[in-house]
Amino acid sequence: MAEVVIYTRQLCGFCTAAKRLLERKGVAYKEHDATFDQDLRKEMVQKANGRSTFPQIFVGDTHVGGCDDLHDLDRAGKLDALLAA
Repeated sequence: MAEVVIYTRQLCGFCTAAKRLLERKGVAYKEHDATFDQDLRKEMVQKANGRSTFPQIFVGDTHVGGCDDLHDLDRAGKLDALLAA
């Protein structure tokens, strides 16, 4: 299974929803809480090609995007294949 990395911040409903979806699927993920870490935020923005909203989700080398993007992939039936790669 591909490594999943999610950049989050505290009190973020979209972050919680994205993590819940991954947890329902039994997917382990590495969480980077960038709430108080400007360097981590800069890293996230750079890896996410300028996107600065939370969360930003990566599956392997693929930048998925945010919570809505993750759910869209799941509804389209493409998330499981991406996770399995």
